[in-house]
Amino acid sequence: MHRDGAGLEMLSREESLTLLASVPVGRVVYTDRALPAILPVNFALDSDQTVVFRTGAGSKLAAATREAVVAFEADSFDTAAQSGWSVVAVGRSRVVEDTDEIERLSKLNIGTWVKTDPEHFIKIELYQVSGRRLRPDDQLE
Repeated sequence: MHRDGAGLEMLSREESLTLLASVPVGRVVYTDRALPAILPVNFALDSDQTVVFRTGAGSKLAAATREAVVAFEADSFDTAAQSGWSVVAVGRSRVVEDTDEIERLSKLNIGTWVKTDPEHFIKIELYQVSGRRLRPDDQLE
């Protein structure tokens, strides 16, 4: 088991993707007028190991993530047990325009809290994926 400088367990890409697929909400980190911006999104991990989320066609998020390099983060923590994990990925995003792919993606279980019409699917091709986990028995110095 590898640990980072803070003593957290470093996860493999495969472990990180498995954890990423286990939660329904993550955060997209993008650039808005030359400043960092972060928005939570409902998402799914597609079979080709890309992050997929939906947004309104005219939304700021749709415009900002068009062919942009973005970061994506998801996590889960149990404060009582003092345990949890975090996965951070970096990749290029794109608006899905192929009608067959849109039809396929519409069958993914991507929840939504805000209804927008029409919706665009955004995919993030994950170039870098890293994860960290804290277990209750880890002793941090």
